[in-house]
Amino acid sequence: MHFISLNSEADFEGWRKAARALALNNVAPAGVTWTVAGNEPELFEQSSSASPLETPHGTFNVPGKFVELAQIAILHRDIKRFAILYRLLWRLRANHDLLDIATDPDVAQIAVMAKAVRRDEHKMHAFVRFREVGRERESHFIAWFEPEHYIVERAAPFFARRFADMAWSILTPDVCAHWDGHAVSFTSGLSKLDAPSEDRLEETWRRYYASIFNPARLKVRAMQAEMPKKYWRNLPEASLIKPLIAGAGRATGDMIAHGATEPHKAQKRPEPMKRKHSAPGDSIEALREEAAGCRACHLWKDATQTVFGEGPQHAQVMLVGEQPGDKEDLAGKPFVGPAGQMLDRALQEAGVNRDKVYVTNAVKHFKFVPRGKIRLHQKPNTPEIKACRQWYERELASIKPDLVVAMGATAAQSVFGKATPINKNRGRLIDLEDGTKALVTVHPSYLLRLPDQDAKAREYERFVDDLKIVASQMKKAARAA
Repeated sequence: MHFISLNSEADFEGWRKAARALALNNVAPAGVTWTVAGNEPELFEQSSSASPLETPHGTFNVPGKFVELAQIAILHRDIKRFAILYRLLWRLRANHDLLDIATDPDVAQIAVMAKAVRRDEHKMHAFVRFREVGRERESHFIAWFEPEHYIVERAAPFFARRFADMAWSILTPDVCAHWDGHAVSFTSGLSKLDAPSEDRLEETWRRYYASIFNPARLKVRAMQAEMPKKYWRNLPEASLIKPLIAGAGRATGDMIAHGATEPHKAQKRPEPMKRKHSAPGDSIEALREEAAGCRACHLWKDATQTVFGEGPQHAQVMLVGEQPGDKEDLAGKPFVGPAGQMLDRALQEAGVNRDKVYVTNAVKHFKFVPRGKIRLHQKPNTPEIKACRQWYERELASIKPDLVVAMGATAAQSVFGKATPINKNRGRLIDLEDGTKALVTVHPSYLLRLPDQDAKAREYERFVDDLKIVASQMKKAARAA
């Protein structure tokens, strides 16, 4: 009997190396016992009757589909997975098409394991909830999750892409994943007691969840199939689920009794994407008129109007924000609200004349959630940013600035075409593919949201320092001219 001890529960490379050596030494599956370091039984030791494995010199091939399947199935929590995979590998040497036989017991069992791992990874992506620890620049976001299988290392890159601009940790009993803005790292598992229980935004999230719950469309079985009860205890909205379900019948009756509300009346809009012939072909004015009829995403339906960029046709600097806010949506001009006033003040202190720069947004329509008479700003998502990127690219081609300033994560994603961490890239000029320089900084609305006055003053100074780089570049260009 050959005893194989792997380094970890997810040690695919260790399993593959051992399995290859065993197969080349013609060791049948029945002659192998698999375990993981630290989990060996007390009597686990090399059998005296087993011949030592010779260094393998030959080779053999298996379908690439098996390797992909094994990499996923080995993350299953069933200890028998190592033996089943080796038995399947052993049999594939004689029957290269074995994986096509879905009714084969080994093939079927590995397929079920792989499906369970994929589902668990999907649930981790969906049900991880971060809680903020610390504030402002010192903040760190921590989540607790209890996976069914050994999926943390496989699932972590998703969160690094999705939350690239914030430092986070996902704690689990198996292994903990951490992102510092540069790389993902892993440490030993922890107890749930090490995770934060609540943060300052918890109640806001619960109110939002309650507001979007539709009792008339409630299907309890379908909901529990997609969001099993075992995940509820780690979700901020969990305390609302049972009361909302219990009151769904009464709430539906109230909705019927009150009757239908008047539908939102969309304003009359110009035909989409029609250019007026009176405007020059590639001018900002022509683009502004064309964008007035943009229907590339759904945001135009509720916004008052398209809020296009504004500034000199051949500005040397182009400032890119996130999206128009409530004031901008009503006025039809970018940066005229509180964030715009903050920007004007910072530009003046940095020595930049706003009248000489072109100011625009990555997304040209206001995205919001109505709350009575108030319209609460919502961050644009990736599809909305991508749909609107054509306008940024055409503005860039029309103005041909020397420097583009991306203010905030949404603007940075539009300028660079991918999620770009702010703090990691601040304070330095970055070369874009077309030769234009880019500068990354925070959005002025970030400064408005800071509750601590000392932190607000400190971050405002950093923002002005970033804009001083803009002023320096403008002065250099003026001297060169």
